[in-house]
Amino acid sequence: MSRTTLSDLGDARMSDDGEQSTDPARGLRQALPWIALVIAAGAGALLSVGAFLGLYVRPTSDDWCALWKTRDLGVFGITSDFYLTQNGRVTNALLTGLLYSDGMRGPKLLPAFLVVALGSGLFLLARATLRALRLPFPAAAAAAAVLVLEALLFFAGTRSYQVLLWAPATISHTLPSVLGVWAVLSAVWAARSRRRWARGTAVGTAALLGTAAGMLSEPFVAMSGLVAAAAGVLCLPRFGRTRDRFASTWCAAWCLGLVIGLVLLTTSPGARWRRAQQPKEPLTLSGAGEAVRDWYRIWETIGGQWAYVGALAAGVLLGLAVALSARRPRDGDVRADGEDAGAGRASGGTFRVAVLVLPLPLIVLGSLVAAYGLRSGYGPTGWTYARTWTSFVVPFLLALCGYGAWLGYRLGRGLAAPAAAADGDAPGRGAPPSPPGVRAARLAALVATGAVAVASTVALVPAVRTLTTQTVARSLAWDRQDARIRAEVAAGRSEVTYQPLHIGVLAEPFFTKVYEKDWAARCTAGYYGVDRINPS
Repeated sequence: MSRTTLSDLGDARMSDDGEQSTDPARGLRQALPWIALVIAAGAGALLSVGAFLGLYVRPTSDDWCALWKTRDLGVFGITSDFYLTQNGRVTNALLTGLLYSDGMRGPKLLPAFLVVALGSGLFLLARATLRALRLPFPAAAAAAAVLVLEALLFFAGTRSYQVLLWAPATISHTLPSVLGVWAVLSAVWAARSRRRWARGTAVGTAALLGTAAGMLSEPFVAMSGLVAAAAGVLCLPRFGRTRDRFASTWCAAWCLGLVIGLVLLTTSPGARWRRAQQPKEPLTLSGAGEAVRDWYRIWETIGGQWAYVGALAAGVLLGLAVALSARRPRDGDVRADGEDAGAGRASGGTFRVAVLVLPLPLIVLGSLVAAYGLRSGYGPTGWTYARTWTSFVVPFLLALCGYGAWLGYRLGRGLAAPAAAADGDAPGRGAPPSPPGVRAARLAALVATGAVAVASTVALVPAVRTLTTQTVARSLAWDRQDARIRAEVAAGRSEVTYQPLHIGVLAEPFFTKVYEKDWAARCTAGYYGVDRINPS
């Protein structure tokens, strides 16, 4: 009996009639799920730590104001306060009131909700996308890609605490992306049902959700509006990719809702008051140049984190898994790009080029609008408010993963081609096995891609460790100080001392020397029910 080398394991499989035929992709097909599970386990562990850290979240910065206003004014009272005197973000205020209605319990549970809601939404969206393309759904590879994207979103940036654990920022900038993902899923489910009432409900819901988003986060309005407008144009029936106008109508309803919400926000008394505090200068050439420089600084910071390459690697693994799991097409089948095998190539090719090219300019334009808005609202340092970047970092990560999936699928189809050729030969005439060098190169490519995905996840460990240490240490110090202050208030003290406990580059009491301008100190005093707090 001849001996079979390790490199030959990926070349042999049994055909349907029991004869042995060559399949150079078999080894990859067997290894991919295990690699995906390792990556998913690592990213999932980091996300579990982040979700668990929510239990150690304590008030800071805007938390102080949200807590006492919700307690004293109620949910509708704080909503009215935002609309009339703060910033006009009605949806933001309503969600804030609901979240803080039971003290800090809501903010403590919010990180876990964000991790689960965003992850499950992206997982279901990947499943729906592959189903629409009539491709198999490799659950392990999809889960790994989703978990890597989430880990990168929450831990690869410069403001992890604000993006995941600080409720005022997550309500304004992280939650909108979750809302957008589930809104798209609702549209997909309605389109699949083909029932008139379901589609009508989906369109109406899109308008309502778009209005709510318009009064929640301006950067998200810009980014989601651009994406929805582009998708609506591409989905017009005249381009031959859709059978009816439902997709375009849904996108139009979403954009209309965004406009309505944005108008309600900008015309509110609160928004007018806020603009009066820092009047906007007329747009000039020099001002536009400064905004472009801010935009460049933002992407220079993002590009400096090499771990984002993990999104591309995770996409490659997903594409490979899809390609190696797909059956070989036959005459009349729908191809992987959604085009019938016998259809013309002109419209399909144009559509594919548009889908591949459009994400980059849309992300560039959306992030540029956000950079201009940050400079207008917060001045020259506005671009450093990294929590606002989430609105375009999410589509950036999705685009990287999508490009990776496309590359991985192309590579996977190339690996599967020799097996298809072998099965097409006459019985008893198998195709020659791939040369050892080719097989080794394929396995090396797979190992390298998996290694990049694993390395990008491992690179996030120091950030998670630092976040954990700082969050837990602050919670312990805060609990001790809180117990002391409450004991003093119970004893009848009208003024108490407070030692600032900074975390996440957020404001704490005494950030300014003038007490009347120290909103954090005044909100902290309101939270404890005292006339004034003093430095300890």
